[in-house]
Amino acid sequence: MKLNLFHKKKIDPKEQELNETRQRVREVLGKGMVDVQDVIAPPAIEIDFDYIKIGDTYFRTLFVAGYPRFVGANWLSPLINFDHTLDISFYYYPVESKGVLNDLRRKIAEMEATIESDLEAGRVMDPGVRIALEDANTLQEQLTAGVERFFQFSFYVTIPADSPEELNSVTKRVESTLGSLLVVSKHATLQQEQAFQSVLPTFTDKLLVTRNMDTTALATTFPFVSSELTANVGVMYGINEHNGSLVIFDRFSLENANTVVFAKSGAGKSYMVKLESIRQLMFGTEIIIIDPEDEYISLVKAIGGEVIRFKTEEKVRINPFDLSGIYQEGENELGLKILALHSLFRIIMGNLTPTEDAILDRALVATYKSKGITPDPATQTKEPPVMEDLYNTLLNFSDPEAKSLAARLEKFVRGSLSGIFDQQSSIDIKNTFTVFSIRDMEDELRPIAMFIILDFIWTRIKRDPKERVLVVDEAWYMMKYPDSASFMYSIAKRARKYKLGLTTITQDVEDFLTSEYGKAIVTNSSLQFLLKQSPASIDRITEVFYLSEGERNLLLSSEIGEGLFFAGQNHVAIRIQASPEEHLLITSNQTVNESRPTQKPPEVDASTTSQVNLNSSQNPDDHPKERE
Repeated sequence: MKLNLFHKKKIDPKEQELNETRQRVREVLGKGMVDVQDVIAPPAIEIDFDYIKIGDTYFRTLFVAGYPRFVGANWLSPLINFDHTLDISFYYYPVESKGVLNDLRRKIAEMEATIESDLEAGRVMDPGVRIALEDANTLQEQLTAGVERFFQFSFYVTIPADSPEELNSVTKRVESTLGSLLVVSKHATLQQEQAFQSVLPTFTDKLLVTRNMDTTALATTFPFVSSELTANVGVMYGINEHNGSLVIFDRFSLENANTVVFAKSGAGKSYMVKLESIRQLMFGTEIIIIDPEDEYISLVKAIGGEVIRFKTEEKVRINPFDLSGIYQEGENELGLKILALHSLFRIIMGNLTPTEDAILDRALVATYKSKGITPDPATQTKEPPVMEDLYNTLLNFSDPEAKSLAARLEKFVRGSLSGIFDQQSSIDIKNTFTVFSIRDMEDELRPIAMFIILDFIWTRIKRDPKERVLVVDEAWYMMKYPDSASFMYSIAKRARKYKLGLTTITQDVEDFLTSEYGKAIVTNSSLQFLLKQSPASIDRITEVFYLSEGERNLLLSSEIGEGLFFAGQNHVAIRIQASPEEHLLITSNQTVNESRPTQKPPEVDASTTSQVNLNSSQNPDDHPKERE
């Protein structure tokens, strides 16, 4: 016998009806949540006559009703880089030229009639009508010739804010920015809903507030150009004054790693170069500096670098006859060295006649040969001659010109300047941060010393290529003589082959840029810094760098550490910024000691602009080295 444990429960009709109602409600609500638009739609939209409120955010849209007569490229940069979120929308409408030409002819006829009527009545001609007639005639010619096309252009700006007060404040700032560009903006009063929809990325212009423009004028509005100059890796050079972003570049990733720095005295050029140098050390880059004024001594001592001083009575020597000892296919090492020595001796002796130059060449070849060194690379590892050997060779020649050359060399061999350039080299660069100090040398010897040091460094670079930065401060010394200027240019041109970045610094802009070699060095430098300039040199700077009027004024009025930074074809206004610890190392206003930092780096107000870890091979605890 089976027991039936289940029985049917009697359902109340009212309860059944209630359950069915609940089921229908659930189905309706479920269908309402299926649509994506219901998920993303705001809880409410409030439309006022001068703004709309979507959720908790307020929006106001402006349309542009008036434009300046003349604009340049990137003229909208102040608005594009505005320091508040803005939604900007442009609409471009091509117009058939035939209809435009008919309208232009009619408009030109009306303006000519107005001018003629004024002249007949003896009234003063309206300058606005005259200017409009000139523009219309020019446009008519260009459209007829097919040089230009005709468009209509709409320009809208939507401003978001969290409160009505913030919305009003930001709106005033946007209107002021547009006003500074001679752009007339208006509120889309009573049409804020249509204006907001016109800025949405649905490509629907519901306001249709248009302005006639030709192709050239239209091109200045597109594309959006933001003043960004930064890379994913590299050294931070400063703060972009246009928008507060960081200016970061790896100079060794560019077509060449060369840099030029132009600034008047006290503008902060050495400060900037010191800052870059200690930051380059973090990437394992070797730094070599030629320092005519001892501006880098405190820095090199603080980070455990090495100072090599040149004095008449000391034993630090560089032999200008040194060879690299490295054979490169297609290069005559001895021949290149003799050419470099020709340049050096023209600096030492002055201008040479063709006969004297030929005798000097013969004497140099004979001097190397007397030491067993020939064009054969196998012989070029022997000990090189010194200047006294050349002096004796010239004395042994019977030519009277050879005696004259020997007489000019005598003071460097047996006279008051002996012992400086006439001995075998006694130094080697082993530190990752090395400074060659020539402050204690007489002014007439500085160009000679800088040439010999550069040649010595260049020889080492060719022997052991790796990432290095060679800083030549007061480079105008090298521009004083055509031969030393030519040597500097040859280093700048060939530096990339040996992973070298040449940094050229000068305050005597006129002398540097007057030289053809100086201008060639600028064109062979991927990075260029222009800091504060003097009125005497600004015209030359403007001509060489094609500066605008605003950039010219910026360089005349900039504060210490402010200027222009060029990277290839792009450039921005920059402010050099160091951390407090870096500032203590590199400032020339105080002595670096073991006391705690008390001086903060200088702050520069970005609103005053007008435009458009130490990775050394030395242990930080080691005592700084200085060789004299």
